[in-house]
Amino acid sequence: MFMGEYHHNIDDKNRLVIPSNYRSSLGTSFVVTRGLEKCLYIYTASEWQKIVDKLSSLPFTKKDARVFIRSFFSAAASCNLDSQGRINITSQQAIYAGLNKECVIIGANDRIEIWSKENWDEFNLEYASLLEDVAENLFNGE
Repeated sequence: MFMGEYHHNIDDKNRLVIPSNYRSSLGTSFVVTRGLEKCLYIYTASEWQKIVDKLSSLPFTKKDARVFIRSFFSAAASCNLDSQGRINITSQQAIYAGLNKECVIIGANDRIEIWSKENWDEFNLEYASLLEDVAENLFNGE
């Protein structure tokens, strides 16, 4: 499980340090792709395979399935850590997530998310007052 929040800067070559306590759980190869709400997702190889299996079961005749699969897979890149614990983010991924300098790296259970500081602050501002309602809707009846 990935959890916690870390702040690191992305460099001019689109390299970003992954927090040390995430590195051993990532393994030698993992996948970075476009996430939802203008962030990037990092999946371990095993979690990525679970998603591939789920998406493979969607009917290609459904437009929503085709659109999502195209968007999700076209932005995906296989990655590994360099000797300094950094990953390379593609220019398309950096543009999508608005990664310029300050980045926020969070653990989100089965994945790691990479946010620009601006997008992360905006997300938190937007949902801070709604968190109780969101939790109630998700756990209603439990």
